[in-house]
Amino acid sequence: MAIRSAVPAAAKKKPMRKQNSTIQKLLRNPKIPFAVALLFADAILVALIITYVPYTKIDWDAYMSQVSGFLGGERDYSNLKGDTGPLVYPAGFLYVYSAIQYVTGGQVYPAQILFGFLYIVNLGMVLFIYLKTDVLPWWALSLLSLSKRVHSIFLLRLFNDCFATTLFHAALISFLYQKWHLGLLIFSGAVSVKMNVLLYAPPLLLLMLKAMDIIGVISALAGAALVQIVLGLPFLLSHPIAYISKAFDLGRVFIHFWSVNLKFVPEPVFVSRGLALFLLVAHLSLLTIFAHYRWCRHEEGLFSLLHSRIVQMKLRTFPLKQFNSHHSNFRHIRMEHIATTMFAGNFIGIVCARSLHYQFYSWYFYSLPYLLWRTPFPTWLRLILFTTVELCWNIYPSNVYSSVLLLGAHLIILGGLWSASHEYPYEDYPNYKSSNSKKKGN
Repeated sequence: MAIRSAVPAAAKKKPMRKQNSTIQKLLRNPKIPFAVALLFADAILVALIITYVPYTKIDWDAYMSQVSGFLGGERDYSNLKGDTGPLVYPAGFLYVYSAIQYVTGGQVYPAQILFGFLYIVNLGMVLFIYLKTDVLPWWALSLLSLSKRVHSIFLLRLFNDCFATTLFHAALISFLYQKWHLGLLIFSGAVSVKMNVLLYAPPLLLLMLKAMDIIGVISALAGAALVQIVLGLPFLLSHPIAYISKAFDLGRVFIHFWSVNLKFVPEPVFVSRGLALFLLVAHLSLLTIFAHYRWCRHEEGLFSLLHSRIVQMKLRTFPLKQFNSHHSNFRHIRMEHIATTMFAGNFIGIVCARSLHYQFYSWYFYSLPYLLWRTPFPTWLRLILFTTVELCWNIYPSNVYSSVLLLGAHLIILGGLWSASHEYPYEDYPNYKSSNSKKKGN
């Protein structure tokens, strides 16, 4: 009997040890309890904003009109319109806001509560990404909760950018864990809500080429394409040209008045094809330069990486044993390298955008502290740049001086990313732990 009673007693001690070890980890890493406290504090702030700050009507009524047309049986995208104009988002937008209309009855206040939960979920995922990559000091995580404009975008404007941003962060978490196929499905879902997520596509494709062979990349892309086809099927079967031309219009010209970043450009130049072509060339050139000299530095350049993947694909026709001897080139990518490449690639698109509207700040705000701490700048300069960007986004209406200041801050950050020290991108680096511990002290 004594032996039998001793077994349960010993078993009870094991959970206690696990609990103690968890508490010790929390005490050793102040970032985790600070992140949890930050999440709770921001939840209180969200509740206060929804309760006391007046809602600003912008696109909500238009969203509800477009959704009502869709639910009423309209499948011609050219006929789905609201008071702000025709529907210009892919089909995922309609499904998301149809669900919101069903849950909230189309009323603003319950929708704000729903977006409040969305804000906290998104912030939780962003904090998780920052904790896993471990780039910022613990106190700098508070920057993620200090944006007046981002709170407004989520809680007082109810833009679809909020859902696209949240879905992207969910996809990024999958990428950090090398779940490329799952991440591509979620990523495609984000694109179906708003196409700005495609700014992440070039660096994502590059990372996939590092992590998988050509067949794996093609299968992941096929899954993403299938998501778009399935979501758009009701419109593709009935009015395919109207759907594709409206939902995936890459040549849209935005209104000069709403531009936050290029207000200093005269309107005739702003709407010209010449400026659009110049910015497109600049965008593609910067992506190529960063990919060749920075993101693929340890693969001896972008073209060397592409050549090696083509060779790998040809080797699949040879015996399996010979292919396996080369398959060791595919290694797990460090989380920091994945996040840096994705965030920097998107930021290049932001710098080269012809027009940034106020809600577009959510496209890159959550990556801003991360990017600033990847630069070699001192902390005081990082904080000045962060404050400058936030200030420019809170000036309404934007003017010549605020847009010049914003572009200048963007270019300084981009220059800092270019001049940052090179880091090994793979997890098999022997000195990875020691170099990572040194980095934490910055």
